[in-house]
Amino acid sequence: MRKLIAAINMTLDGFCNHTALIADNDIHQHYSELIRSADTLIYGRITYQLMEDYWPAIVKKPTGNKQTDDFAVAIDNISKIVFSRTLKSVDWGDTILKNKVIREEILELKKSGNGGSRSILVGSPSLIVTFMQLDLIDEYQLSVQPIILGKGLPLFKNINDRINLKLLKTKTFSSGAITLYYEPIRGGISKK
Repeated sequence: MRKLIAAINMTLDGFCNHTALIADNDIHQHYSELIRSADTLIYGRITYQLMEDYWPAIVKKPTGNKQTDDFAVAIDNISKIVFSRTLKSVDWGDTILKNKVIREEILELKKSGNGGSRSILVGSPSLIVTFMQLDLIDEYQLSVQPIILGKGLPLFKNINDRINLKLLKTKTFSSGAITLYYEPIRGGISKK
């Protein structure tokens, strides 16, 4: 079964805002490698539209910065699923639009593929929470940026259940960002 990885950048105070975070060469290279190790990327509408508005243009007109351009190609080439109740269509190549998360469909997606060697990435705060609540996430890759934003969209909004995690490893970037790799401890979910 393929691994479903929740991968997202967040501030030290727990907020997600792609436009306020550090996107240097190290981080672009890291996410390019992560995307190339996967075959599906799952987004919600807001994150999808943010990415769709920016990255395809970089593919058409590269910046000249290798890491940025490599990331643009990687994200452009991966199959994408966007969950939205308001979008009527999607224009970014190799994207499927769905209006509702159904646990059984995600489980089937995890079972499909080439023997479990490639992962599935989810990179939107609301979907990470939804997938957490459905016990679908196999690994968390939380890149904590050295920024205190003070306000914004919290990553773990509306969590009612405790989820125990095991630290697998860490990765430090020259910017001071750190990626924390966790796996959930199955059976570690308890009602408050």
